[in-house]
Amino acid sequence: MCNRYKAPSKPEEELSIATIKKLPKMYFTNITGGEPFIRTDLPDIVRELYKKSDRIVISTNGFFTDRIVALAKEFPQIGIRISIEGLEKTNNEIRGLENGFQRGYQTLKKLRQMGMKDVGFGMTVQDKNAPDLVPLYQISNKLGMEFATASLHNSFYFVEAKNIIKNRPMVAHNFEKLINQLLKSNSPKKWFRAYFNHGLINYIYGQKRLLPCDMSFDTFFIDPYGDVMPCNGTKDKEVMGNLNDQSWDELWNSPEAEAVRKKVRCCDRNCWMIGSVSPAMHKYIWKPAIWVAVHKFKALFSKKPYSMYENKICRDYRDGKVTKEQLDKCSTCDMCATVNNGLSAASMEQLKNKTGEEIVDADIASQMKKG
Repeated sequence: MCNRYKAPSKPEEELSIATIKKLPKMYFTNITGGEPFIRTDLPDIVRELYKKSDRIVISTNGFFTDRIVALAKEFPQIGIRISIEGLEKTNNEIRGLENGFQRGYQTLKKLRQMGMKDVGFGMTVQDKNAPDLVPLYQISNKLGMEFATASLHNSFYFVEAKNIIKNRPMVAHNFEKLINQLLKSNSPKKWFRAYFNHGLINYIYGQKRLLPCDMSFDTFFIDPYGDVMPCNGTKDKEVMGNLNDQSWDELWNSPEAEAVRKKVRCCDRNCWMIGSVSPAMHKYIWKPAIWVAVHKFKALFSKKPYSMYENKICRDYRDGKVTKEQLDKCSTCDMCATVNNGLSAASMEQLKNKTGEEIVDADIASQMKKG
């Protein structure tokens, strides 16, 4: 899973409004963390970003219900995705929060009652929660909410190098069930989500991406220190420049940025995360569109228009032509890796005497005292 909460950045080092003002025009922005709502100036950040971005979605654990609701009242067009990792028992076990599921679920219901449309669940699928995938989708569908999926990845951002799917056929089978439900819907958006989930099966089997990755060419990731990178999926930080110290044009057109783009063209991590896949699906629309057309046609004659065994690798593994050990070597999992958490020297210093959890808990407690 994601261990970013164990390696928090120092608040006084984090992005300022002045730096955010230097960002370029964007068609979409995702604000993520850690936990974005720990930032008490998040409304100011969103206000500034709406001058730059057509659409904003915030990924959150849903803990700060009052702050989320207040932000939604000011910006009713904003998107909110609350991370829920399965049904109640599974979610609370994975997240370590006794009342985590109910808190997130009730926050989402409150947002829907307010009339917000762009709200929903975000689920990172792994061995432990895969059986909850379709039941959780059915809950979100019944409530008219969005349902975003991901699978385990390794990177400096996730502060993890050992994430891996152990029972690939079981997890893939649950994705297969979800894909068939999405294809049966009347929503074209869900049909294309089915394609995205088809790509997740391909990913967990360690195969080459279904679509090219153009991160650093038309999309980017910026961390709390102002470092601009192609994405958050690399093993180590691949920095194109720093927006605190440079103008956007200077950074984007720098030799350092070009050097990173060359690395992206040779990247073999084959990530399949919505941040890189969504723009690729729009850019290479004919590929997912053909897949959707074929499977919608199949849906006219079959209750199960999609099978995970359409993927050759699934058939090869089933038939014993490929071993689990061979597939494990195709993943980004590295049991011997030293994880680079991407923190600054000052942020690392604060971890010498306290854990990341203790630092975050103390920050939240201090905020709550101030009211």
